[in-house]
Amino acid sequence: MWEKWEFRMIDELSTWRTIQVDFYQSEGTCCAEMAMVCLTDFEEYAKEHLSKATWDYYAAGADECCTRDDNLLAYKRIRLRPRILRDVSVSDTRTTVQGTEISFPVGIAPTAFHCLAWHEGEMATARATEAVNTCYITSTYSTCSVEEIAAAAPNGYRWFQLYVYRDRKLSESIIHRVEALGYKALVLTVDVPYTGKRRNDIRNQFKLPPHLKVKNFDGVFQEAAGPAGEEYGVPANTLDPSISWKDVYWLQSLTRLPIIIKGILTKEDAELAVEHGVQGIIVSNHGGRQLDGGPATIDALSEIVDTVQGRIEVYLDGGVRTGSDVLKAVALGAKCVFIGRPAVWGLAYKGEEGLKEVLHILNDEFRLSMALSGCRNVAEINRNLIQFSKL
Repeated sequence: MWEKWEFRMIDELSTWRTIQVDFYQSEGTCCAEMAMVCLTDFEEYAKEHLSKATWDYYAAGADECCTRDDNLLAYKRIRLRPRILRDVSVSDTRTTVQGTEISFPVGIAPTAFHCLAWHEGEMATARATEAVNTCYITSTYSTCSVEEIAAAAPNGYRWFQLYVYRDRKLSESIIHRVEALGYKALVLTVDVPYTGKRRNDIRNQFKLPPHLKVKNFDGVFQEAAGPAGEEYGVPANTLDPSISWKDVYWLQSLTRLPIIIKGILTKEDAELAVEHGVQGIIVSNHGGRQLDGGPATIDALSEIVDTVQGRIEVYLDGGVRTGSDVLKAVALGAKCVFIGRPAVWGLAYKGEEGLKEVLHILNDEFRLSMALSGCRNVAEINRNLIQFSKL
């Protein structure tokens, strides 16, 4: 029979925690269910339990996956310079993004099709991020609608990720919907004039199962698939490849929401973003799913931060797997980082509870890395903490 054993422990940060462990007792034997200790544990669970096509979709990078893999490897090339004897008996991981306080500098990046990982999909994601008090960037390609997501977590802090479509009325309509629903910013994805070549999706002929849809456009595309067929739940060639900097002004004419540009990797484009009056930049290579051979985001971060010079906030996604990764990114100037694939792994494990567990582990690791580096709060984290390896 299954029994839940509960005990309390005190960790090195002098905080009491209640630990619950499931044990299975049979014929005098007793073995513990595998503890989820780090984000890699969730990755392994998801790979084992999701269908091959779904796992391949989430894991995919473009072409040879060099950029996807380098997003992770780049963090391992960065070393920390810890300070000692700093009295880290009390620590505070809170920060702000766009003037709103969140519990620690990790949010949820826009990732598509959460219902492939867990039946409640993005509604579970919204509840988890509301409970942890952090930012959730909901994807245009959600399998729950923006209305369903808002209703699931009415007090959650949410931004909305936007694509610009050939039919601009589609983009305009959803902007008005999310603004009315209380979403707090628009995140314009700018690195997808065309979809990157993801080999396993092609081999698997990836499509959404019949019971799932891109709910934000439910019914819009039913008559419009055309001879080019479907691509990730919508007709192929729906995105507008003519999008340019002038469209930032177009968006500003439609909404009062702050506009964050996601997909910048160079100082030149960072300067243009500032000149066009946006409120933030997400340094992103789309998880290595678009241009293969571009820089790891953590490697691109410094030149963008140096160019922006504090005029707007700079965020980052791609490759964050540990609390020390978060510390390194914040030290190099990121106001907040966003996780994509690990959020889906958490959903695949236990839905809302699984994602909360992922976020709690990252927060605990970040707090510990801060303390071991001599930082008592996020304001004390700066570039003096970083040493780049010569390897």
